[in-house]
Amino acid sequence: MTDKYTTQIEPEFAQLIKAAKKSQLPELHILAPDAARSQYAAGVALIAKGPPDMASVKDLRIETPETILPARLYRPHSAPPKATSLLVYFHGGGWSFGSIDTHDHICRHLAIAFDGLVLSVGYRLAPEYKFPAAVEDAISAATWASDNARTLGADPAKLFLGGDSAGGNLAAVAAIAARDMNGPPVAGQLLIYPATDMSMGFASHTAFGDDYRLTRPLMVWSALNYLRDGRDVTDPRASPLLATSHANLPPAIVITAGFDPLHDEGEAYANILRKAGIDVDYICYPGAVHGFIGMTGVSQTAEECLAFAGRTLRAAAYRSSETAE
Repeated sequence: MTDKYTTQIEPEFAQLIKAAKKSQLPELHILAPDAARSQYAAGVALIAKGPPDMASVKDLRIETPETILPARLYRPHSAPPKATSLLVYFHGGGWSFGSIDTHDHICRHLAIAFDGLVLSVGYRLAPEYKFPAAVEDAISAATWASDNARTLGADPAKLFLGGDSAGGNLAAVAAIAARDMNGPPVAGQLLIYPATDMSMGFASHTAFGDDYRLTRPLMVWSALNYLRDGRDVTDPRASPLLATSHANLPPAIVITAGFDPLHDEGEAYANILRKAGIDVDYICYPGAVHGFIGMTGVSQTAEECLAFAGRTLRAAAYRSSETAE
């Protein structure tokens, strides 16, 4: 570990890592995709707190030019009946696993803290669907959400894009596409420990690539599943940090974890947005590990982070309303 990373890991995360090693379960990267998805989902269920109650939860289908995507709309009890804010959320899982179901509790917590609607989108997964299939799905879902916002009970001027890890990558890429392709207006983006550079060349990849849940072999496996070949590594639709310009993008909330291989590229994305003149709320949870927001059953930090994300989104929605007036 380099001198840059000196914070102690929080005890609950250290215990979780120790328990995972003692379980002797196979590493996800040595499993077939379906087996990896099942094992990942089972692990999530063990560390997630029981899902908070919602005013309504509705499963939807989003028709796109390429496919039909599953989606789930969450309305918290605190949300106004109409013209509320809408967060389109993309789950994490290395573009290869994860689902609407594995991130159900996360979306519920966000909806409550946000006082707005959350639309969780199930994009096509690798390796069955290679890059840029997930990107196409994210862009299509954002457009669909904007076009159907009023029907859903939301204000299209208060549309946010968000996600964690691979989902944060997709949210960032979809925000860039909305700017470049005359897409829907995006009021803000929530990027939770996002993957922003597929080269895996940052120091945090070396510092935390072995013993902190997200390992380098798993990252390599995910990249090989997702990308078609080495040329895709530098495609800005896979590595949004490499976009030609980051100007005129929506305001961003960027969250990182201290003991995470993706820490440095998340921080770098926050910095490059700031340099381009974008308003950025950046916070690092120094003692946390990758994936920690899903650990609501074992970590107070997870709940604190989700509450922070929600109230910061809520403040951004309020500012967008003032701007519109």
